[in-house]
Amino acid sequence: MHFEVTGGNKLQGSIVPQGAKNEALQIISAVLLTPEKVTITNIPDILDVNLLIELLADMNVKVERPQRDTCIFQADDVNIDYLHSENYRNKSGRLRGSVMFAGPLLARFRKAFIPKPGGDKIGRRRLDTHIIGFEKLGASFQYHPEDGFFHLDAPDLRGSYMLLDEPSVTGTANIILAAVMAKGATTIYNAACEPYIQQLCRMLTRMGARIQGIGSNLLTIEGVDYLAGTTHRMLPDMIEIGSFIGLAAMTQSAITIKDVSLDNLGIIPDKFKQLGIRMDFVGDDIHVPAQDVYEIQTFLDGSVLTIYDHPWPGFTPDLLSIVLVVATQARGSVLIHQKMFESRLFFVDKLIDMGAQIILCDPHRAAVIGLGRDQSLRGITMSSPDIRAGVSLLIAALSAEGKSVIQNIEQIDRGYQQIDERLRKLGADIRRIG
Repeated sequence: MHFEVTGGNKLQGSIVPQGAKNEALQIISAVLLTPEKVTITNIPDILDVNLLIELLADMNVKVERPQRDTCIFQADDVNIDYLHSENYRNKSGRLRGSVMFAGPLLARFRKAFIPKPGGDKIGRRRLDTHIIGFEKLGASFQYHPEDGFFHLDAPDLRGSYMLLDEPSVTGTANIILAAVMAKGATTIYNAACEPYIQQLCRMLTRMGARIQGIGSNLLTIEGVDYLAGTTHRMLPDMIEIGSFIGLAAMTQSAITIKDVSLDNLGIIPDKFKQLGIRMDFVGDDIHVPAQDVYEIQTFLDGSVLTIYDHPWPGFTPDLLSIVLVVATQARGSVLIHQKMFESRLFFVDKLIDMGAQIILCDPHRAAVIGLGRDQSLRGITMSSPDIRAGVSLLIAALSAEGKSVIQNIEQIDRGYQQIDERLRKLGADIRRIG
């Protein structure tokens, strides 16, 4: 399947962001901690999340879906042995998020299987933080090359002190999910503290977990014997919100992004302001007015602005691709420094083909010299290497002159729900072919 996009249209209207993909993978995995019913709302209807829900159903978790954004789960008859099947390996190997099952399974059933990770081609994404954390809680693990699984066993999970060597979001979440039912106290220092982690901790607390330090990088968890059911509503997706801010600026459009949970966006709006993008905050909505030109700020001493990713409350790496694309039509220059992943900037060759002025300094840094709208990008045929680069290329295509073809759009569908239909309602000329 591919998208055919004819650029140059000014978009108008309002759009509601989907539920947060990165939160969904953790929250949905947490239903394995209790035999009681857990109701989750504002679930994004996207490939990665639907595959995770399908995997739970395959494991004998009862799943009701009264609406596409609502699921009622009950894990009162889990088939652990399914996790060691070839069918599970094939399905879960397509989805990195399946690693999130390990923590709750260790907590409740004392064993788990992790297939070798799949997902995005954005560089090395280590599982070390997860595995070392589980080992500190008393789990043992072995890699079995003949079946392609890590086998984890934890007959006696016990609380422990640990200092994470990286504040990995999924690593922190997985360790929390294991520690909530371990004996005694667990202290996690250098924990990730993204809003997704805060949401997970609040949900677990409602289920009966005892967690202190929520929102900080020092978590203390007192293990409990039993967790109950609960209801949970997921946050709107901050990456989608950032993508729509960038889309409005690039296409000179007036767009209102509804119900953004402004308090949970951190410095994301500030980073777009540094690119010269104007925004009005009305209640919990962001209105981006149509802007002919936006100018990148410099540092106070006049030197070129650098935008880089950093663990929360720093800037999320998932929005650097969007910022890079938006900078191509700004007035001024910026250095984009992608610290966390070494292959995420390799999509810039497509932008250069479209006429952008970008110097790829190395796998982690790209200098963007803004065209200031003196010349438009031009439509080309290109392929989407990962979720975030895919949407960045889509934004570039919507702002370009002429027709673009974006191939491998399954990558975009993994993270963005019915993006073509939703953008068409704003006036975008985008068609799904195949």
